[in-house]
Amino acid sequence: MSIDEPGAERRRLAEADAAEPGAQGAWRDWGPYLAERAWGTVREDYSASGDAWRFFPHDDARSRSYRWNEDGMAGFCDEQQRWCLGLALWNGVDPILKERMFGLAGPEGNHGEDAKEYWWYLDATPSHSWQRWRYHYPQSAFPYEQLVEENARRGKDEPEFELADTGVFDDDRFWVVSVDYAKASAHDLLMTVTVENAGPDEASIHVLPSLWLRDTWSWDLEQPPRPRLRTADGEPGAVVAELPGDDDLLLRLDPAGADHTDRLLFCENESNRARLYDESATTPYPKDGIGDHVVSGAPTVNPAGEGSKAAFHRILTVPPGGSRELRLRLTRRADAPAAPTAFADFSATIATRRAEADEFYASVLPAQADEEERRIARQAFAGLLWSKQFYHFDVRRWLAGDPTSPPPPHGRGAVRNGDWRHLSSHDVILMPDPWEYPWFAAWDLAFHCVTLAHIDPEFAKRQLVLILREWYMHPNGQLPAYEWDFGDVNPPIEAWAALRVFEIDGSRDFHFLSRIFHKLLMNFTWWTNNKDHGDNNLFEGGFMGLDNIAPLDRSTLPPEVGTLEQADATGWMATYALHLLDMALLLTAHDPAYEDVATKFLEHFLAIAGSANEAGLWDDTDAFYYDVLHLADGRDVPMKVRSLVGLVPVTASLVFEREKMGELDEFVRRGAAFLERHPGYRSLVHIRRGADGVKSLLAFVTPEKLERVLTGVVDEQRMLSPYGIRSISAWHREHPFRVEVDGVEAVVDYEPGESTSGLFGGNSNWRGPVWFPLNVLIIESLRGYDVSLGERHTVEYPAGSGVQHSFGEVADDLAKRLVSLFRRTPDGGPRPADARYPLLSEHPRWRENIAFYEYFHGDTGQGLGASHQTGWTALVAHLIVTRRH
Repeated sequence: MSIDEPGAERRRLAEADAAEPGAQGAWRDWGPYLAERAWGTVREDYSASGDAWRFFPHDDARSRSYRWNEDGMAGFCDEQQRWCLGLALWNGVDPILKERMFGLAGPEGNHGEDAKEYWWYLDATPSHSWQRWRYHYPQSAFPYEQLVEENARRGKDEPEFELADTGVFDDDRFWVVSVDYAKASAHDLLMTVTVENAGPDEASIHVLPSLWLRDTWSWDLEQPPRPRLRTADGEPGAVVAELPGDDDLLLRLDPAGADHTDRLLFCENESNRARLYDESATTPYPKDGIGDHVVSGAPTVNPAGEGSKAAFHRILTVPPGGSRELRLRLTRRADAPAAPTAFADFSATIATRRAEADEFYASVLPAQADEEERRIARQAFAGLLWSKQFYHFDVRRWLAGDPTSPPPPHGRGAVRNGDWRHLSSHDVILMPDPWEYPWFAAWDLAFHCVTLAHIDPEFAKRQLVLILREWYMHPNGQLPAYEWDFGDVNPPIEAWAALRVFEIDGSRDFHFLSRIFHKLLMNFTWWTNNKDHGDNNLFEGGFMGLDNIAPLDRSTLPPEVGTLEQADATGWMATYALHLLDMALLLTAHDPAYEDVATKFLEHFLAIAGSANEAGLWDDTDAFYYDVLHLADGRDVPMKVRSLVGLVPVTASLVFEREKMGELDEFVRRGAAFLERHPGYRSLVHIRRGADGVKSLLAFVTPEKLERVLTGVVDEQRMLSPYGIRSISAWHREHPFRVEVDGVEAVVDYEPGESTSGLFGGNSNWRGPVWFPLNVLIIESLRGYDVSLGERHTVEYPAGSGVQHSFGEVADDLAKRLVSLFRRTPDGGPRPADARYPLLSEHPRWRENIAFYEYFHGDTGQGLGASHQTGWTALVAHLIVTRRH
């Protein structure tokens, strides 16, 4: 088989965009939509206290049926998750079968939840025609107890104790396990499992590719038609999945390469009630039946060859440095090739899909990108695609409980999400991280979509439309923040994301833009009605996704203590107004009615920016923006922390080129009249006439103020890290900010690594590390200033260097610093993000597998937080694709 034609992957995407679900060209029907963790999630929590981690711990996951969605390793499933295909392993000494990744629950880790395994997403295409996944599995007993006990012993001032610290990878005694998927057609999936013995001695491993059905039958008194798995008639080495209302499936394992006859094991995807609750068993073959049978020989698999969970069991003995391979094929039963020819075209299809993936990314990545940047971007895109997950959550049903289960504790709606009974999700969504954050977050999703738009703009657009649909957006216009508290407030950046996706897609889908615009009008109104309590165009919002960046918890300040007007919330709202203005101007070319609302958002932006610059958020002595605490006794206390909070206003800028917007005489006339009535706002509007036309800049921070702000930011002893802008200035290392609130002293200092504070700490720290999302927004804004102003404004960069640079040149260097987190040095030295562990950064079997962390040490660049944060950290691919030189 040869590559069909140039652009084969793009042709598949076009077919997928046009196809109905289930149709022959519906390439997105099947994908890597299986979560890597469903235990410890809010969806599975039916406790009175809302302690999701303790209600459903990892130790229960192998034995307890999930209510809402499944989890597994290297998994695929259909868009409705009726079936799941994944991998299980056993090294012969572990106490349990390895079916899902282990990690610490939030209360167990000294810095919050944390995955304690090593796996990577090496490649993927947006149609999921080609996917690569890799995992390193110790050959000695997995140190579950040691990881729990040692992290419990350590305090917040100590680093997390990781799997590499235990010594289980010493002498290379581990398995390299790779899973490759390739689609022969939209509903014909080839799976290759390769195990390599990296160790010095011959070793054996049990490999169990598994197919199971999501439990949809245990929750209602009226039983729906029940799907089943069974041994295929006349083909004992194959599994049939009978799916009521859908096509039956056939999963085959290629018998080639088996040391002896493979075993096909069946049990039920139902809870082991005897183990979990000391109750009578409802089936002798429960969810953990295959695991117990393999590990201890228990008679817990169904000899009749049927159930709702099945696994092929193959034992492989591999010499040192050797490798072995398993090949499987999942198809619609009616379309399955005859058994003798089922694997005849397997190798050719794999080779073709891999070559087509190479071809696709060659067309995406810029010619000037070097080999290292191409590797970084491609793995970042891959991680984003592997982070798609089927997300099922009906809040009303969750609060009420199921008819077949004991009623949930009374009043649990007051604990969490009781005001979000309308939310009912049954969708595939881009998640921040498949293990540590296996649920959507509104502002994370916006960043995900901007990067994804470079490879699959249609799916990116659908995701942005989805989060604004009526089954997510609250009737009052609020967007759900994230599963742990839908009512919390994230920065309103959906308009920014929609505009960027629109532009990346060619600036032609005005239907998409208008759909987004109308819904965001509701959300903008919610903000103005609920987060501007003083009706003075200065906004609140709580912690705003920045966790512990402030000296106090901005989300829980009692009203009797005072109110906090926030520089970041106000900056976000100014940015929001500008982006809705931009949308309205673009849409005016197609419908003049939008010109009226464009004027509204121009005036709203000027009012917000004018208030912020005149009402105390701007400190002219420090040349910085601060939150201001208005205490009940009448005192005003500026929160003088030099942090990203004060840089959000920098992102509120818009370059307006009239010739690109069509006829806007009425908008220009009304804008001029408004400025005539409010001359104080004129400093926020800057017009440059040049050979390239007339450019107008609307900016919260005037160019003169921006020069002053940047002077204190681009100092390497302050906010400028070797790897981007720090979230808090390193100046606070020696000069902590202190404030007394309600008799309690709160302190903020510089913490370049993991958080030492329990204040919204978890595994997240905004008190010094480098974070990708706001860095990218700052870079974009500086480039906008540069385009509109030219080189009239410069700043010494870095501070103290004696060299002046334009705002655009500063932005370009910041982008290079962010990308350098993942680059090996020119002499082959380690990537800064992985430099803490020579095993990860220097070992030939490890060093090319790139992890995209949640955030990065402000001094060393070491990756921290979630170790697979492919969501917004995938913005590194966006930076590489949009590089200017």
